[in-house]
Amino acid sequence: MANILDYIEVDKNFAAAPDIIIKKSKHPKEFSVFELTTGDGSVVTAGSTIEVNYHGQIWQRLEVFDSSFYNEETVKFPIGVGSVIKGWDKGLIGKTVGSRILLIIPPNYGYGKNGMMQAGIFPEDVLVFIVDIVSVKK
Repeated sequence: MANILDYIEVDKNFAAAPDIIIKKSKHPKEFSVFELTTGDGSVVTAGSTIEVNYHGQIWQRLEVFDSSFYNEETVKFPIGVGSVIKGWDKGLIGKTVGSRILLIIPPNYGYGKNGMMQAGIFPEDVLVFIVDIVSVKK
């Protein structure tokens, strides 16, 4: 795949509500993780609880389906233990507090063959997330 920034444009500033601009309609087919900003805080490990701000968008329809930035409230959850989608469990382990992460999540790392219809996510949708890692507790 070409450089992801040939396909997408996003604000790299940690804590700023992101706008994701899709520059090419053809989406990548593979799961991808890009560290847009590298933090210098604690490392995220499997089984820890992380606090994040996130912004989720559907690549094909350019629709935002959820954003804690818009809700103005961070979320906390255990990571690496199957309580979130596979793309988050796999993509955030090893990252550090203060990092802004771009995740490109195909269906097999997201909501799978059923999608998540109540959020407007169809089975074939590729998801784009910006995740700011705010804190981690072991």
